[in-house]
Amino acid sequence: MPVYPSPERLARDLDWNLLRTFLVLAESNSVTDAAERLSLKQPTVSNALKRLEDRIGKKLIERSPGRFELTEAGRLLQREVIDIHGMILRLGTVMRDVTDQVRGHVRIAMASHVISPLFNDALTSFHTHHPLATLQIDVSASREATAAVLARRASMAVCLVKDPNPKLEYRRLYREYFGLFCGPTHPLFGRLNLTKQDLVGHSSVSFVTDQMGDALRPVTLMRAAAQLDERVVGTSAHLEEVRRMIVAGLGVGPLPIHVVRRDIEDGLLWRIPPYEDPPAIDVHVLWNPKAKMNRAESALLESLLEQINITPIEQRTYL
Repeated sequence: MPVYPSPERLARDLDWNLLRTFLVLAESNSVTDAAERLSLKQPTVSNALKRLEDRIGKKLIERSPGRFELTEAGRLLQREVIDIHGMILRLGTVMRDVTDQVRGHVRIAMASHVISPLFNDALTSFHTHHPLATLQIDVSASREATAAVLARRASMAVCLVKDPNPKLEYRRLYREYFGLFCGPTHPLFGRLNLTKQDLVGHSSVSFVTDQMGDALRPVTLMRAAAQLDERVVGTSAHLEEVRRMIVAGLGVGPLPIHVVRRDIEDGLLWRIPPYEDPPAIDVHVLWNPKAKMNRAESALLESLLEQINITPIEQRTYL
């Protein structure tokens, strides 16, 4: 029977550098790959893995020719180390706030092209009350934004949500509606009295999350009902790039109606069927309740949640 260390002994003897090395190994394709990322020699990384497995008393990575994958114990340890790593990364910010709280930094992971007057008002209020605080907004796919908050690399996220993670808190920021559009060179552009039958067989472009099992499922159903060609000729996680492909004439594509209203007025986009009952998509604010927030992060989140609480959903619905 294997003998496992007691929790107290493990906490006393475990070296954080071993965990950091393991985290890089877990995200790599081989020991060689991890060694390059860590700027270490391969034997050093291999020895670190062996020492960690000896400390834990479990095999963490299965290694053989053509195989390099985490064991069940390795996957469990990876999830825990991500949390630990996030806490350590935030220590500098937390300690800085002890002497200079108003200079806190806020990092927001955001889905592309979030258009919300309420969110803008929250930023205005935040800067007015904390002018020395700094703000960073990173645009990414919603899945990556959620992962950044979970790993505590971001203070909060504003994005679409497919399956809520029980480790995170969520609040709906606003609701938007999607329509189908085409660009100036498309044969349907400028045509009136179109029906769904006119769309049959036309090529399409869309978001990477436009799939039956993902956050834009209602949009997927709308495209399916339009009987467009099943082949999607272009995809992107960024709204601006989907818009670019539609304007360039690659195909019909979905976009939030309120976001592209100016493009419609400028003649860059033309809305096509269906016109009735467009699919609704909710955009959420999400944060990690276990993350230790600095004063600036807490202030922005509190301001944003207050704006949500006092604003009826009807006023946070854009069509």
